[in-house]
Amino acid sequence: MNDVTEDDFTEDAFLGGQLRLRQPRSGHRAGHDAMLLAAATPARPGDRVVEFGAGVGAAGLAVARRVAGVKLVLAEIDADLAGLARRNAAANAIAADAVVLDIESAAAAFAAVGLPPDSVDVVLMNPPFNDSARHRASPDSARGLAHVAAASTLENWIHAARRILKSGGVLSLIWRADGVADVLAALDRGFGSLMILPVHGDAGKPAIRVLVRAAKGGKAPTQILAGLMLNDEPARPNKAVQDILAGKTVLPLAGS
Repeated sequence: MNDVTEDDFTEDAFLGGQLRLRQPRSGHRAGHDAMLLAAATPARPGDRVVEFGAGVGAAGLAVARRVAGVKLVLAEIDADLAGLARRNAAANAIAADAVVLDIESAAAAFAAVGLPPDSVDVVLMNPPFNDSARHRASPDSARGLAHVAAASTLENWIHAARRILKSGGVLSLIWRADGVADVLAALDRGFGSLMILPVHGDAGKPAIRVLVRAAKGGKAPTQILAGLMLNDEPARPNKAVQDILAGKTVLPLAGS
């Protein structure tokens, strides 16, 4: 981040002030998706938890704030953002390793940063999910990298998660609702016991996101949960969602 000043950053409160994150004022910024992903991620003390595409560390740090004693790794391709994630962890007194890693790289690159096959209990991810054929990339390179997916992005990220997860390990992800078929296709190789939670902006309107939990090698039937409404009606936030964003409750996917 050359030639940057303090004005290029903000410090923002998450989880009702339980987590404070420094992040760039421009480019991709952590928000509701990251907190919903964290609230959908199951973890227990002692679990090794890895966030793919961590950015400034929002979702992973939110999980670690909720579940004391997890062994957190924040994996991010952008070295500057990885540095911010490292500093955010320290500022919040959360133990975490932040590593610079292209999630689409080969197994050797993962092993080089301490993520060999079959070594992780939980992976959470909010991959770039805008279809490059349907969305113009942002002129801000960091924002474009964070938001626009290549055709292979989802499949490659899920493949990487499958590789490093232990048998029975859990993958938690958030994706565009209109891309749920792609999620199911990518998870069909090696994952099962799916739980799918549609997320709607307003009651009565189509879902805008899906939160998905899957287990490596899982055999249980797929469950589609009742949809989560961010707003009870336009401009009227759902109280249950506000409690989730404040860190007071979690989503059903985070249960054991």
